[in-house]
Amino acid sequence: MMHGRNNGKKIMAVRIIKHTMEIIHLLTDANPIQIIVDAIINSGPREDATRIGSAGVVRRQAVDISPLRRVNQAIYLLTTGARESAFRNVKTIAECLADELINAAKGSSNR
Repeated sequence: MMHGRNNGKKIMAVRIIKHTMEIIHLLTDANPIQIIVDAIINSGPREDATRIGSAGVVRRQAVDISPLRRVNQAIYLLTTGARESAFRNVKTIAECLADELINAAKGSSNR
């Protein structure tokens, strides 16, 4: 958890993950760890744009992403999407995170 009043609360983060795994198991009857792994694999970007330039002229060049950055970026994107969908909503953050992970594991982009 990060941003503002949720900053540094490890117990809250562990509780959210626990509830998320229970929700995933109830909705899919599958192993929640496997759903999380599939979601991270499917949602990680394969390439990124970096800035290449000299003498004030900057252009963007497509480059491949290292595996560690791909995993980190996927986790960041999944959690950011869940946090934004839970903001000003009746659904809890655990329910929103479970929906994000299930949709990412399936490869669908349902809202």
